[in-house]
Amino acid sequence: MGILAWILLGLLAGIIAKMLMPGKDPGGIIVTTLIGIAGALLGGWLGKVIFHVDSVDGFFEISTWIAAIVGSLVLLSVFRLFARRR
Repeated sequence: MGILAWILLGLLAGIIAKMLMPGKDPGGIIVTTLIGIAGALLGGWLGKVIFHVDSVDGFFEISTWIAAIVGSLVLLSVFRLFARRR
């Protein structure tokens, strides 16, 4: 996938993660995009390491979206923990 596809996937995964974990978050669309992009990368990497599968096959593959959303949920949870402590 190209860099624009990663940014779009990350943006959408970040938005979906925020919809699945409603609540007050510090940060706007930029933070959502960054968490989503990092979550997509984290999800793809964890899929390879833990399950030994290539979870980032293509933009329209369900495994890519699941990995990106799960990674975004994990990072959003960590972000909320650190943001509350401040």
